[in-house]
This record gives sequence, structure tokens and C-alpha cells, in this order.
Amino acid sequence: MQIHLTMSFLFCLYPDKMSQRTERRGIHVDQSELLCKKGCGYYGNAAWQGLCSKCWREEYQKARQRQIQEDWALAEKLQREEEAAYVSTHSSSQTQPPHSHSQPSLATFSKFEEKKTNEKTRKVTTVKKFFSPSSRTAPKKVPSEKESEKQEKEKLQGRRESHGETLLRDLKGIFTQPWEMGSPTEALVSRLRESHEGKTPSPSITRQSSIETDRVSRDFVDFLKTLPKQAGRDVHKQSRIFMESMGNKKDLGVEELSECAQDFYQNMSDRLMNHFKGSSEKVDRVMDQVEKYIMTRLYKSVFCPETTDDEKKDLATQHRIRALHWVTIQMLCVPVDEEIPEVSDSVVKAITDIIEMDSKRVPRDKLACITSCSKHIFNAIRVTKNEPASADDFLPTLIYIVLKANPPRLQSNIQYITRFCIPSRLMTGEDGYYFTNLCCAVAFIEKLDAQSLNLSPEDFERYMSGQASPRTSDDPAAWPQTGSNINPVVSQIHQNQSILSNLEKRQQQVIEEANTLQTEIAEWQNSVAREVQEILERYPLEIKSRASAIDADNVEDDRLPPPLQPQVFAG
Repeated sequence: MQIHLTMSFLFCLYPDKMSQRTERRGIHVDQSELLCKKGCGYYGNAAWQGLCSKCWREEYQKARQRQIQEDWALAEKLQREEEAAYVSTHSSSQTQPPHSHSQPSLATFSKFEEKKTNEKTRKVTTVKKFFSPSSRTAPKKVPSEKESEKQEKEKLQGRRESHGETLLRDLKGIFTQPWEMGSPTEALVSRLRESHEGKTPSPSITRQSSIETDRVSRDFVDFLKTLPKQAGRDVHKQSRIFMESMGNKKDLGVEELSECAQDFYQNMSDRLMNHFKGSSEKVDRVMDQVEKYIMTRLYKSVFCPETTDDEKKDLATQHRIRALHWVTIQMLCVPVDEEIPEVSDSVVKAITDIIEMDSKRVPRDKLACITSCSKHIFNAIRVTKNEPASADDFLPTLIYIVLKANPPRLQSNIQYITRFCIPSRLMTGEDGYYFTNLCCAVAFIEKLDAQSLNLSPEDFERYMSGQASPRTSDDPAAWPQTGSNINPVVSQIHQNQSILSNLEKRQQQVIEEANTLQTEIAEWQNSVAREVQEILERYPLEIKSRASAIDADNVEDDRLPPPLQPQVFAG
């Protein structure tokens, strides 16, 4: 299977392969070129430098380990330099002649030496902790005797509760605000401290849960009740631990949070494999619910965070699509005829689906919108060509849909799916295929140039600046011929006037045909009435008298003898 990609996008992803092919506009790219560059068989992604999520994580972790080793070596080097400087300073101080007050000076120097040693040790330890991977996890607190007794009581109480009651109690603990769990004094002190330090509660853990979050939490608890007891407890426990750990890691970057989420998905999947004895269907069903639960709660803190440039990319992509409003179906070679009602409906539904993607919170739901949009595109192509749609026409049509829709926060949604979706969805299946094509479409739009559309650089610049607009090939007279610098607003007015004129002609034709039909119906009624009248005149209706009895005309019937009566003779 092959995909049509234009020159700009291919230069973006495959510069080595495209350097020798610059004369053709339409390029056929094998399906293998959409897959991971490492040859693992999964779909690649431009955000991962052409790798799949699995290979990208491996490369990222290797680079991270190299960086940690380099930072560790730098820290040891700084430590050795400080030790050498300290030794040289100490040796030079010992060579100085003694003074009269030797004891106080030695005591003072000893205090200074101890202070410097402690400070040096603290700095080196801080540097080592900063570059150590284990420093990101919060230290565990040693429980006191009262806390240990309290935990034991809670364990005993939990054993008496049913499985569903335990889950509800734990979820209530998650959604309860910190100041609601302590005394009124502690609540007041906590609020004053937060207002003084300018901190706000974490939006994913301590914020007021929305209606959707409450509904998802209830659905998650109801779903866990359907699982085996041990599996349900394990899923709930691991989900709660992950949510709490993400709340403690709010100062980390979004890429590191993404790594934590991917590690959680992998560990949870391995645990479920043990619970369900390798049943991948059951594991996928549970993982869908786990992803829905945790990502609904973490959505506001990990979608388009302030620490990234996702919002800047969104604005750049939105401005770029607005500047390309003049691109037509003919320029992209899109095999879609919007004059057909069914095709027009499919195009509208595809645009609606790609726009609706921004309203979803769960990565799986966003992928479902992309898949639904793609299926409507295939249907529009099939109806237009009266044959099964091929993948060769899919990508240009998807580009056209994206240009018409201009989806909100497109880059943020793509990055969110890339970072926090379950990896298997992006690596295989139709969701992964359609998502890869969407990334290709966005990359094409970003790199689109005059050569991609078979235009001269001068015309391309005029169209981009709004000085001129291309005319549609199906109606050359729809645009005014007043020169090269045509106001696009005036051109659009002329085109609308032409469309209205055609509609008026068609309406007049319909009215004339309706009047003709009405006249024909009246004439037909008159002709039928005349024919009926002629038949009645030709064959008049004769009404015959009613048949009478045989002796009805006999006047003297009273003189007749009575009728014979049957007689019975005794044998």
C-alpha cells in the first residue's frame, strides 16, 4: 500500500531519500517509510524523529543515562578540584610561623576548617542528589508509634469492609481536600500558609472535582467491582499510588511526567497479564478504564502545560492554516465532489469530528475522533469515485479537511496524545495509522510551498499575502478580469453573485416546470371526463323491470282449486 505525499513533507521527514527526486510533484512513499526507522514494524511519528513510541523511549532513556553519567563525572571532577584546593590551602597554612597566641588562632582555624569541610560536603552531596535519578522520589516518612497503631486499626477495619466499600472510602480520601481531613486550626493554618507562599492546590489532586471527573470516578469504581477481588484491589491501589506520585512531581517537566505515565502503563499491563493469565483482551479492557480514570483527573495539569511551547505552536499552526485559506481541492488533487449531497455530508461530519477532538479529555477519545474523521473521508472518496477508496487519495483529502476545519489547539492535542496515550494504540491498529497520517498532514501544512502546489513563487506569495486569489477552474467567469492584483473580498462577492444568479435560474426553471405539470394534470382530468361521457353516450344504461311470479298476471286466481296437499296412507 502506498501513500501520496507531497515534496515538502517528504523533505521534512526523509531528506536523504528525497534529495535525488525533485522534479515530480506527487511522490509515492512506500508503507515501510511510514513505519519506525529501526524496522520494528510499528508506526513511526514525526514527534519521535520517525521512531515508534517503544524505540523512542529506549533512545530517550539511553540519552538520559548518558547525561546522568556526564553530570556525575562533572560532579566528581568538581569535588576533586575542591579537595585539591583545600589541601593546598591547608598545607600553606601549616608552613606559616607560629604566633604568640597560637592556641586561640588554632581553635579559630579549626572551626573555620570544620565549617568549610561541612559546606563542601553539603555542596557535593547536593550536586550528587540533583543528578541522581532517585532524588526525584519523595523520601518516606517513618511512622510514629501512634501512627502505627492508627494504621493497624485501619487495616483491621478495612478487613471487615466489603470490596466496594473499601474502594469508595479510598476514592473519597483522594477527592477530599487537605483542610477537610484535619482539624479546623490545621485547616486555617494550611490556607494561610498557601496564601502567604502564593501556592495553589494541585489542579489534578486537590482541586474541586468537576461533574465529569465525578462521573468517571463512579464509573471506574463500578467497573472495578466487576473484576475479581484481588485484581480490582490491585488496580485501584496502583492507580491511587500513581495519582499521588504525580501530585508530588508537579515541578517536573511534561516529558518526565510522560515517562512516568508510560512506565505506569507498562507496569500495570504486566500486572494485569499475571492476574488474567495472559488474556490480552481483558487486559486491554481494564487498561482503557485505567487510562480514562487517571487522564481525566490529570488533564488540566498535563495538557498544554505552561512549561512547554505547545501554545506557541498552536498559534503558529492556526495562523498558517488561515493564511492557506485559498488552497483549493484542485491544487491538492483531492478526489472529492462536494456537489454530491452524501459527499458533502461526509465532509461536514469529518470536519466536525476533527474539531470535536479538542473537547475530549482521554487520549483514547481523541484518537476515536481522528478515526471517525478518517472513516468519513474514506466514505466521501468512495461515493465520489464509485469504487472502494484507496490510501493513495486519503492523505490529500485529510490535508484538505484540516485546512477547512482549522482545529483548535491542534499541536497541543497531538503532543498530548503522543505523551500520555497507551503506547500500543499508536504503534499498531487503525488508530495508530490514522494518527500517523494526521501528523503527516500537519507536517505538510507547515512545509507547504509553491512547488508543492505547482505554482510559481510569485503567485504563491501573492496568494499568501492576500493580494490575489486563485480562480476556480470550473467557472472562469466567476472572477473579475481586472488585472493580477484582485481584491479577494470583491472576487468573493462576484462569485457569490454568480452562485445566486444560477440559483435564481434554477428556481425559475422549477417554477415553470411546476406550472406545466399543473396544466397537464388539469388537461388530463378533462380528457378523462370527456372519455367517460362519450362511453356513457355510446352505451346508455338500460334499467330492466323486476321479475314477477308465474301467476302474477292471473286475475281470476280465486276460482282455482286449492293446491294439493300431501296425504299419508297407513301401511
